[in-house]
Amino acid sequence: MSHTISVSLVQQRFTVGAIRENSQRVIDIAQAASTDLVLFPEMTLTGYPPEDLVVRPDLLDAVELGLQQICLANLDKTLVVGHPWFDQGELYNAASVIQNGQVTGRYYKQALPNYGVFDELRYFTPGSEPLVIEIHGQKLAILICEDVWQGYPVADAKAAGADWALVLNASPYEMGKREQRQQLLQNLAQHLRLGFVYVNQMQGQDELVFDGSSMIVTPDGDIALQAPAFETGVYQATLRKQTSGWTVEHQYAAAANLSVEAEVYQALVVATRDYIQQNGFPGAVLGLSGGIDSALTLAIAADAIGVENVQALMLPFRYTSGMSVEDATEQARLMGIEFDVVSIEPMYDSFMQQLSPIFAGRKADTTEENLQARLRGVLLMALSNKTGRILLTTGNKSENAVGYCTLYGDMCGGFAVIKDVPKTLVYRLAAYRNTLSPIIPQRVIDRPPSAELAPGQTDQDNLPPYDDLDAMIEAYVEHDKSLPEIVAMGYAEATVRRVLNLIDLNEYKRRQSAVGPKITPRNFSKDRRNPITSALRKQR
Repeated sequence: MSHTISVSLVQQRFTVGAIRENSQRVIDIAQAASTDLVLFPEMTLTGYPPEDLVVRPDLLDAVELGLQQICLANLDKTLVVGHPWFDQGELYNAASVIQNGQVTGRYYKQALPNYGVFDELRYFTPGSEPLVIEIHGQKLAILICEDVWQGYPVADAKAAGADWALVLNASPYEMGKREQRQQLLQNLAQHLRLGFVYVNQMQGQDELVFDGSSMIVTPDGDIALQAPAFETGVYQATLRKQTSGWTVEHQYAAAANLSVEAEVYQALVVATRDYIQQNGFPGAVLGLSGGIDSALTLAIAADAIGVENVQALMLPFRYTSGMSVEDATEQARLMGIEFDVVSIEPMYDSFMQQLSPIFAGRKADTTEENLQARLRGVLLMALSNKTGRILLTTGNKSENAVGYCTLYGDMCGGFAVIKDVPKTLVYRLAAYRNTLSPIIPQRVIDRPPSAELAPGQTDQDNLPPYDDLDAMIEAYVEHDKSLPEIVAMGYAEATVRRVLNLIDLNEYKRRQSAVGPKITPRNFSKDRRNPITSALRKQR
């Protein structure tokens, strides 16, 4: 009996819906691996999350053909592959064990998440039994993602005699999630004396981004292997049983501990690149205003798909400062981006001439400001339409929260890169990106933010300071704190009431915003599903 098991952790992209291609990639990766065991992520064959595609009969038929395709390769090693499976009238989130051209075991995920971005009870039936396999006489349990967060499937696996758990994951990124996973597995390992081989996919999928960060945790609770975040790879290691316990041998240096800024920036780059490339866009366009939001969005886009595939337009008006034009022009020069300046003033004057009879007797207000934003949206969408490149929106989470954005204006676009990034974090990300190479003019970071839709305008004319605003948004949106609880944090009641009312009132705007990557614990999409029509704010 051998006391060693060699294992490959497959931290890769598996495109949603590309079942034939994903199945072939499983074969190719497994053939290239020189290990006893090859462990793939959750729902490998369909990609994750497949959402309502998973209930389509043709998709489930394709999954069955994909498994047959893998079995026909008759590989001389053990594969553990995630996929949906229909069994006796029920649909399961499953993992198949494939050995010598046959499926020798199948595990059904027991703990189905139904919170935040997850809707697994909408589709799947929970499993009820552990699965323990043997390789070289060593017992290994199969688990899937949420099973380790709920705990009882892990305890059942240990009770069934397992020394190690093989955990297939499609665990989305959010700030702090990597550390949460590490702590969870270390605690479980120490409590149960059970080791974990934990593999996670690495890719962007619509609003979700998966960071990888696969790992091996020994039964003593030590992190023996930590794969890098936001990098694809196949990581090989040997589990060796000795009289003193289990050791893990591999050739990789410890993954770097990233700062919050580095981690979030990489997440946004991966999400942007994968959304653009997997949806077949030849590039991206955006409006570069000379402000920090568009400056950061441009940097992320260029890092994601290359400067040669990004085009920026500066669309000044009479209220646009010379400083903004200079800063936008300088950033485009520093980055080598295709860049044009087109004034919206002639179009604005033409529109106002047509509207003046209709507006007669009415005072100027935000209508005229929003018209500027909408004219910019028209021009940017025209460029997107003409080139086939996707238009990226540049609004941040703070603005989206309180509606400090214009429907069919600066909200125009197909992907909202920093949609879930609070304004205070936008500044930190811009400063971080400049530590890699100084491509954002320092004046953009230092100057007060302004939409420049009126003379001398700054954001703080209409909003609390962003340090305060972001703290209130986080308390209300991410932690469900009430008005009195937020006031108790040290803010004026009138200010808090106004901010909370703005958040509730602008649900209708957020419903019409482009999809964008989630990086906070609760975003304004699947995480938070509030009604548009609600009298809650009137009850305060």
